[in-house]
Amino acid sequence: MSSEFGLRDWLLSEEPSSRRQAALSSWYNGWLRFRSNTLAMVGLCVLILIIFAAIFAPVLATHDQFAQDLGQRLLRPGVDGHLFGTDGLGRDIYSRVLYGARISLYIVLLVAMVAPLLGLIVGTVAGYAGGWVDIILMRITDIFLAFPRLILALAFVAALGAGIENAVLAISLTAWPPYARIARAETLTIRNSDYIHAIRLQGAGPMRIVTRHIWPLCISSLVVRVTLDMAGIILTAAGLGFLGLGAQPPSPEWGAMISDGRAYILDSWWVATIPGLAIFSISLAFNLLGDGLRDVLDPKDNGS
Repeated sequence: MSSEFGLRDWLLSEEPSSRRQAALSSWYNGWLRFRSNTLAMVGLCVLILIIFAAIFAPVLATHDQFAQDLGQRLLRPGVDGHLFGTDGLGRDIYSRVLYGARISLYIVLLVAMVAPLLGLIVGTVAGYAGGWVDIILMRITDIFLAFPRLILALAFVAALGAGIENAVLAISLTAWPPYARIARAETLTIRNSDYIHAIRLQGAGPMRIVTRHIWPLCISSLVVRVTLDMAGIILTAAGLGFLGLGAQPPSPEWGAMISDGRAYILDSWWVATIPGLAIFSISLAFNLLGDGLRDVLDPKDNGS
């Protein structure tokens, strides 16, 4: 117990003796602020449960996600061992929702890796270079921002073809402009600071300044934006799936499951409602988590 209190005192020290202690102390203080946000912790717990369900779907699932049994079609939740009932083809909705979590998290992960990186590159280059480079890159960004995300994603998917990989690419191509705007604003604030002037006088080139000194200062703002955008990414992916342009049958994608269930919405509400609740849960979890991270990572926060 004494060692635990000793570690806590070491992490909360106001005068760190090394860079390692300062970094760990910053992380620990951030975690304490995040933990004090009840709604953010609820979002984190819900997200952890969904990730756990997706990873262990083969263990948690009670039926084959693709197995059809027309004699068991449209069973109510809880009947014959089907926790969430069955769909129009007799497939177990509970098992399909579990496997569908894998598809949604897969899409979110890929988009979160591509869109912020593309936006970071465009925004920092535009902000640091200035002049005609800034004008051209920002006008291209404005063109992408002028279209609703779902409409633009539909156009890209229509050009690329239906499929989960093309859906990820389409969503990424429509999601990067806000990150570019944020990165450009951060870069414009940083590039004329004494800190950057000192690095430039030491002989650092533009590439080193942007990648080693500007990018790290933009990360916190982008992380918050990414987390808050996750719900929108999931809804866009579900919208593409609902229209038949995302993951193709018989994949248990939540948007496609809702589309299949709309024909039975009056008599068999659970077919469309259960995957809809899954989308609602993961979207709400990301929003709550994003709000908590914003409070922790916002550089303008005074810590109150």
